Amino acid sequence: MAEIRTDPLGGDKTVIADDRADRPGAFHVRQDRPAIDPSKDPFAEGNEGMTPPEIWADRPDGGAANTPGWKVRAVPNLYPALSPDSSEPEPQSDPELFSSRSAQGGHEVIINSPDPVQSLADLSSDQLAAAVRGWQARVEAHAGAACRHLFVNEGSEAGASLPHTHAQLIALPFVPPKLAREREAFTAHASRTAGSNLLSDILAAEVRASDRIVSIDDEAVLLAPWASSTAFQLMIVPRATGPSFEAAPSNCSQMLFTALRILKARFEASPALNIWIRTQPSGADHWAWRIDILPRLAQPAGIELGTGLQVNPVAPERAAAELKALLPA
Repeated sequence: MAEIRTDPLGGDKTVIADDRADRPGAFHVRQDRPAIDPSKDPFAEGNEGMTPPEIWADRPDGGAANTPGWKVRAVPNLYPALSPDSSEPEPQSDPELFSSRSAQGGHEVIINSPDPVQSLADLSSDQLAAAVRGWQARVEAHAGAACRHLFVNEGSEAGASLPHTHAQLIALPFVPPKLAREREAFTAHASRTAGSNLLSDILAAEVRASDRIVSIDDEAVLLAPWASSTAFQLMIVPRATGPSFEAAPSNCSQMLFTALRILKARFEASPALNIWIRTQPSGADHWAWRIDILPRLAQPAGIELGTGLQVNPVAPERAAAELKALLPA
């Protein structure tokens, strides 16, 4: 039986329609992605001249910028959505109806590995840990922005334009509406509970209920959120919650490694997916960082695009049980 659930973090509503998972062609996971040609891959080691000049790199043995020898590397986005020197748009005749502002901000690419691989799931545990440490360093470098949104798009279905695994970071001068709603939810919960943290309380309740928990290690909990907007959506929550991803002593990379490996096992290939980090935005006195993982197993259609209401054909309890069964013994 279908039900409508509300996300306690942001208020978004999702229809959980578990029977729809059995429709023919309900999920699509591409099995035949062509291998990357290293000679044409701008993100591969040795091709540093194919990218804009690097702005940061993890080089354990030192070495000059824009040369081989790096583990993780950041460069400006060649086609940025935001730019620090963006000019103000022409004023409109009726700015109350047609408001606009310059798209000032930062937009960079963080290359997760020098190896020409297409998914974070193809990296070793140590390589993934290095990549996530690089993410932390780049988020910290934009500490003055109102919002830092670090994300990974994997697969063309998830919006990736280049196959080599990479993250992107945008630094915004404002807090977007979705994050503002989450900020309000954290603040309201703290007011109702004499200062309790919303995500900490959600995590405690999820662990007590246990039916949406996939895995727990020393640092983090992997769970399928209550109002998952997509099939097999996952969330990684640090056990020691804190507001800022960039300042966290544990970046939960080992749990991210686990999550990616069991998703790959479930679909016999790495699914297209979007990952993002929720770190503390401006004005959020109450916050807890997390990692969201959204596999892109189907395209949004008329319901989702027309109403903003998500329809999830796999109940999170079912997703958690299926993925938990795939954990290494």
